[in-house]
Amino acid sequence: MDPVHPKNNLITMFEYSSENKLLKQTGPEGNQIRNLLTNSTIVVQLSKIQILEPDMDIVIDTSALIAVIVGEPERSKIITITAGNTLIGPGSIPWEIGNAFSAMFKQDRITLDDARKGLNIFQSIPLRYVEIDIPNALRLSKEIKMYAYDAYLLDCAKRYKSPLLTLDGKLKSAAQSINIETLEV
Repeated sequence: MDPVHPKNNLITMFEYSSENKLLKQTGPEGNQIRNLLTNSTIVVQLSKIQILEPDMDIVIDTSALIAVIVGEPERSKIITITAGNTLIGPGSIPWEIGNAFSAMFKQDRITLDDARKGLNIFQSIPLRYVEIDIPNALRLSKEIKMYAYDAYLLDCAKRYKSPLLTLDGKLKSAAQSINIETLEV
């Protein structure tokens, strides 16, 4: 089983009646998935939503992924934007997710158990890791004066001609400055 293949990573499926009433909700192995901080159901893909463009690649960064995982206010908008599309990003994303959880530890926002639940949620998100051009990313890093991890995302968006989904204002501005499409959240 390929752990990064979208078909193996569907988080939650919802079936609605013609009156938009929820008929059935299932997650991996039939379990409902709960938000790790608010204990509310995580909605990752809905059956009746507007999709920007079918099967479009979207470069997603850690800020957007964490917002979905921990139930930030932007979560439902991110889900709406990404549903039906392929999420892509550099292979550094799991390390950045771990770093985000460690920052939350320092702020006493989550427990170790919460982080483990969050990692399980993260691992079930259909995300395709793509190669980056490190020399180009370093060039971008120097040119735009940003960390390499952010430049990796910009390199992905440029190379794969895909829009960037981020909640990071500086990264969004940097992307726009080099003519990378950004998605509004």
